[in-house]
Amino acid sequence: MLTVLGFAMIATFLVLIMMKKMSPIAALVLIPALFCVAVGQGAQLGDYVIEGVGKLAPTAAMLMFAIVYFGVMIDVGLFDPIVRGILRFCKADPVRVVVGTAVLAAIVSLDGDGSTTFMITVSAMYPLYKRLGMSLVVMTGVAATANGVMNTLPWGGPTARAATALKLDAADIFVPMIPALGAGLLFVFALAYVLGRRERKRIGYLTLDEVLVPETGTETVLVAAGGGGADLAKRAAGGSGDAPGVPTPSGAGAGAVTGAGDGADEGFQGLDPNRATLRPKLYWFNAGLTVALLTAMILELMPIPVLFLLGAALALTVNYPNMAEQKARIAAHADNVLNVAGMVFAAAVFTGVLTGTGMVKHMADWLVGAIPEGMGPYMALVTGVLSLPLTYFMSNDGFYFGVLPVLAEAGAAHGVSPLEIARASLVGQALHMSSPLVPAVYVLVGMAKVEFGDHTRFTVKWAALTSLVVLAAGILFGII
Repeated sequence: MLTVLGFAMIATFLVLIMMKKMSPIAALVLIPALFCVAVGQGAQLGDYVIEGVGKLAPTAAMLMFAIVYFGVMIDVGLFDPIVRGILRFCKADPVRVVVGTAVLAAIVSLDGDGSTTFMITVSAMYPLYKRLGMSLVVMTGVAATANGVMNTLPWGGPTARAATALKLDAADIFVPMIPALGAGLLFVFALAYVLGRRERKRIGYLTLDEVLVPETGTETVLVAAGGGGADLAKRAAGGSGDAPGVPTPSGAGAGAVTGAGDGADEGFQGLDPNRATLRPKLYWFNAGLTVALLTAMILELMPIPVLFLLGAALALTVNYPNMAEQKARIAAHADNVLNVAGMVFAAAVFTGVLTGTGMVKHMADWLVGAIPEGMGPYMALVTGVLSLPLTYFMSNDGFYFGVLPVLAEAGAAHGVSPLEIARASLVGQALHMSSPLVPAVYVLVGMAKVEFGDHTRFTVKWAALTSLVVLAAGILFGII
């Protein structure tokens, strides 16, 4: 009964948000509450929620202060050179824009944290997507899938969880998987190329006259279109000659962006190279602080929430010693902080009910029990296939600490090495990063102003295909 209700709860949630019948926050709270009552455990709902909130509170704290920290770094201009470099590479060609999105997301993912990857990627690419009239779900889909492949880095989380759960060395799991993961990343780049070709066919090919040129006499934008720029601006403005402004897509803040004209809220707006929040004299301090912060994260010198809390406080104090300026920067990023933190705590209701009622355990036991006895010698393949739905519908903690040991035990009974099981368990991460239970995905869709349901509909098929490519490559190379 709990198995059926567990799957029904997840299906109800996904259907309602993809059909846009409920907002993700409302669905994450109300649906599990109703199902908790349905299974006869309504009296324990409060305990389940508090337990879920307790488990996710560090994640919420990390995201809150990470948004403030990287928002300040965007304000002061730390990532402006990256933005300019990507834009010069893209040259207003949709193919290059989408491939550039994949490359940027993959590079930034080296820090092992999805939320920071999405903040930087969206901040850099959103203005260009808006300027060219490109599909924003292409940006979110490609970024999430590239980050999912890179999320398997030993300091990214899944590999460390698999190593801990099966008492293995993380390097023994990850290093042999590099060729398969490389194949998955190449597939993401190829996918980005194909999606870019599709976007180019839809909107045409444009060229940039130059980067960082004034579009009007009084306002400056990050890029300006040449050739077909007038038509493009008309498309962006819904028929008028000027592309209207749009609220900042990221934590760039009130002073960090300018519009290309007046009007509605759906046009292009980019990082203003002359914004008052820039701190060019402190560029190397900010770069050094960021490198030190990421290094401390990788070395696990302190819990990540503490590192970002300290980093945000230090960045604000040094870059904006005036109290009023500090308050202004915090206020500029308050919307993102509130939206993401609210989504995380709403997700705590969902995960708390799933775990507390025993639905997750019953679902996992049912799936493992459904494996035919004859599949025993192929448990590594089975684990790889199961990792797709299980890591999408469950948290990584639930999968790696609850399900993976059972799969490894079943494999061991048929002579399958725990190392093979552990490696196979990583292949579903490309899909996992678009799971409604991953807090970072709400940073991505929130900053990109994309509906979560639209992102899910577009991304799931490509992310699942990427995971299957990694699995196939692992089998082909004899890794799994």
